[in-house]
Amino acid sequence: MKSRSAQGLIALCALFAMSSFARADDLPAPYREMPNNLAYNAAFCDSEVLFKPKDAASAAPWQKTLFAAMPDAGAVRALAEDVKQVSCVRLFAYKWLREHSQLVPPKLLLGVVIEVPADEGLDTLAAYADGRVRYISHGGKEAQVEVPPAAMQDKSKALFTSSNKLVARIGAWNKKRLPPPAKGKVRISFLASDGLYFGEGSFAAIQKDADAAQVIRDGTELLQLVVGQSQ
Repeated sequence: MKSRSAQGLIALCALFAMSSFARADDLPAPYREMPNNLAYNAAFCDSEVLFKPKDAASAAPWQKTLFAAMPDAGAVRALAEDVKQVSCVRLFAYKWLREHSQLVPPKLLLGVVIEVPADEGLDTLAAYADGRVRYISHGGKEAQVEVPPAAMQDKSKALFTSSNKLVARIGAWNKKRLPPPAKGKVRISFLASDGLYFGEGSFAAIQKDADAAQVIRDGTELLQLVVGQSQ
């Protein structure tokens, strides 16, 4: 069963898909279909255009906090630090705090996105600290898990454990998110309280780095569980 917060996020993407696409045509579009591209960009929790409400009447409580004419820094911080809140909402809140010169904790990992180009397109797996998982296949099929079973929860936790080891070694990317990786490359993006971290390279290069290789193994095993559940 999907939580109310999760349902709100999913409904929001569906409700604003057409209007958002017109305003988000400068976002990366690795898929043929518009809904896939919206889901892809939403996975990074950094595109306000995809989540900003059309009007105050349709806004969820977290949207009213983040998208107020003059957001209250204390209220935004409370949103960011609420461990019961959807991870994507927390990431938006931390983004606002950073952009308004507010202190944020370093390297608090809330999301991991793994992108693997295929001959026919792009495979994208996104996992979040709240347990939610999203997958978009190179063919455009989508799977989303709001309340993962125990085995999937365990594997998601393993992915975050291995990801934290890698995040501890690298610095944040303070520029605009890059377009999807080229064929032959693999990219692992880490969505954290203090910004975006990522590593990219060929499979061969990644296998030479023990921490990066473990992230890919954990991500692959998580993906197998997600695909198995969706069949």
